[in-house]
This record gives sequence, C-alpha cells and structure tokens, in this order.
Amino acid sequence: METAQPHSISPQKILPSEHRIDESKICDNARQVVNQLLQAGYEAFLVGGCVRDLLLGVTPKDFDVATNAHPEQICELFGNSRLIGRRFQIVHVYFNREYIEVSTFRALVNANTTKSVNGRIVRDNTFGNIEEDAMRRDFTINAMYFDLENATVLDFCNGLQDIKNKCLRIIGQVDTRYREDPVRMLRALRFRAKLNFNIETTTADAITSLGYLLKDVPPARLFDEVIKLFHSGHAVKCFHELNYYHLFEKLFPLTHRTIKEDDVFKQFVYAALENTDSRIKDGKSVNPAFIFAVFLWKPYLRLLDKYTQQGIPFSDAAWEAGRNIVLQQSSITSITKRFSITICEIWKLQNRFLRKQGRRTFQFMQHQRFRAAYDFMCLRVEAGELDESECQWWTTIQTVSANEQRNMINKRNKQQHSGKRNKSK
Repeated sequence: METAQPHSISPQKILPSEHRIDESKICDNARQVVNQLLQAGYEAFLVGGCVRDLLLGVTPKDFDVATNAHPEQICELFGNSRLIGRRFQIVHVYFNREYIEVSTFRALVNANTTKSVNGRIVRDNTFGNIEEDAMRRDFTINAMYFDLENATVLDFCNGLQDIKNKCLRIIGQVDTRYREDPVRMLRALRFRAKLNFNIETTTADAITSLGYLLKDVPPARLFDEVIKLFHSGHAVKCFHELNYYHLFEKLFPLTHRTIKEDDVFKQFVYAALENTDSRIKDGKSVNPAFIFAVFLWKPYLRLLDKYTQQGIPFSDAAWEAGRNIVLQQSSITSITKRFSITICEIWKLQNRFLRKQGRRTFQFMQHQRFRAAYDFMCLRVEAGELDESECQWWTTIQTVSANEQRNMINKRNKQQHSGKRNKSK
C-alpha cells in the first residue's frame, strides 16, 4: 500500500531569530490548551494553517493544536471539550462560542486504514508520532509545528522554503494523496486564491483529471468546503480557480450549464461574489443560504416557468420549484432545512418587489427575509436583470419617514393604475 513519502524525516528547527513570529498574534485560548497539555506531560504544538499565517505575518483566524495525547485523554483533561469526527477523531475545546481544535498525531497510512474503492480514506483512527503526522498533512506549508516553550518552528517538509517561494506543494505522491481525500483539490484552490501562491506543477496537473473523485465526498463535507471557498474573502478568485480546473461544474452542475448559456446570469453571479467579498472585508455578516440562492436562481426560474405553464398556481409552483432545485443540489452539497427554507423564501419574495400596494408594502418590509431578498434584488438590478429604478425605490423607502413612505406608495400605485389603463387602450 502506498504511503505519503517524507521530504525529510528529521525536522528543520527554525529559531526565533530566523522565523520572527509575532507571538502577540497567538490567541490566549490556544496558548492555554497547549500549556495544559504540556503540564499534563504530553507533547503539544500549534500546527498547520495558524503556523503558516504567523510566518506570513498574518493574524490567524483559527488555531489548531497537535498532540500525542489520545482523544479520550484530551477530553479527560478538558471538561469544556467535545469529541467529533468519524474518519479521524478530533477534539474541540470550547471557550464560549469559539473553540480550539486538538488532534492526535496520525500514523502513516497502513493496513489498519479503511479506504473506499477509489482510494478515499473512510476511517483512520491510528495514532503515530509527530514525524508521521507531518507526512500526513496535505501541503508542505501546512506541515509546520510551533513549539511555544522554545518559540521554535519544526519544519519537516521544507514548508518554510515553499512559503518563501510562494509555492503550494502537496506532500507525497499526488495521485494517492488526492484519492485519499479529494477535498485537498478544493483546499489547494482556496489556498491559491487566499495566499496568491502558485501551485506546483504536479500538484496542479492532477486536479482536473481527478475532479470526478469529488462525487465520493459526503455532501455535508462538500457543503462546508463550498462555504469556506466562497466566504474566504476571495470568492471571485475561488470561482475563477474552480472554473479553470473544471471543479465548479462538479459542485454546481445546474449553475454551470446555465452560466454557459446566459450572460446576464453570469454577471449576476459575479456581482454576488464581489458583494460577498466586500461584506467579509468590511466585517459584515454573510449567510450561507445567500450564495446558494444566487447560484441556483436561474435553474429555479426555469423550473418555475415550466410549472406555471402547466397551470400550477404561482404560490404552489414557487415552493415546488424551489424544493425541487434545492433537493437536486443537496445530493452534491447537502443543504440543511434551515438554509433551504431561507433560499426558497429569498426566491419567492422577489415577485413581491414588483407589487407596491398600500399596507402590504409595510407588511412586506417587516418580513424576516426582507433584507436578504432586497440585497438579492439589488444584485439582479446590478446585473441588468431588473430596471435600476426598482432598487432605487426600495432603497429610498427604507430611509424616509412614515408619511413620506405613504406618499411614495400612493404615487407608485397611481402610476401602476395609469399604466394598466394605457395598456387596455
């Protein structure tokens, strides 16, 4: 059985004078977890993306810890922890709503590792040492460990050199590593978009040819990875990368087919991705349901049109078309009921922006999904799908007094009635 072969077994020890990590960027919770493990007699290091980001001078969003303590031992040590995962058990140590992810050193792939027919690792709870764990990491830049006691970086795979060269390189034999976990292909593209690194040739070349392996990944995991891609703050870049390597069509086949045929829809998608990036950079909230509502909008409209032409009342057709499209997408990237309801409501509410009649307008503006539906409608305007006046009218009515709102509604109603009379003539 093939295993990931190390670049070097002995780590390169990078001293503080060489790495210059700013330890003030390390969160107190991560430091507390490491110290508590050390005090209990275990080995413990910061690992992965947080070490990479610290070396790049970036404040990490998340901190992971690697240790030789087994999951049950970690849980015994931390009362505020929870054991998760089937493929490989890890522990989340909670601090209010935030958590530090703690994983046990993994052994190299061996006879005890359960794989699928295509080579995907299904179960892998065999523990090893830090050297083996480093070889099991996905990319060289994520296989470095920070020793808090000595402020030293342990680099087993020449990751620091790849960081200096802005190079993304998989550890081990490319085909085997992608087969073991096809999500690594998506992670490679996300890191390229986020870090602006080049993907090493052999690491890149296999992505297109092995993209079909994504169909073996559980839909719930793919949903999580899609959100990471499009909520990374680099959604536009991720979209470009996914299309370049032909992975977007694997994740969103309905969207991919429609974009090829509809330039307005393509502009709508780009407007939404740019808007998402802007919101994240401004520290504003983003709802996972929104990006799915965008990607599936035109497939939904086509099915809605089909149902209404069959004589199904609009309200029934809207819910049935929404449910059908969400179900089709859920077979690839699972969408929970909470998000699916939000998606369908955003779609259905689009029709109400064209109806501005009396008290119903005020009721509409109080709807729980009004703001998301309004943002969605404005993106449609930006893409040229709706007249700009629609967005302007609804933007203005949210900012004026109640008396001015009534005047706006009365004026628009008169215009609508006048328009209907002219048409009848």
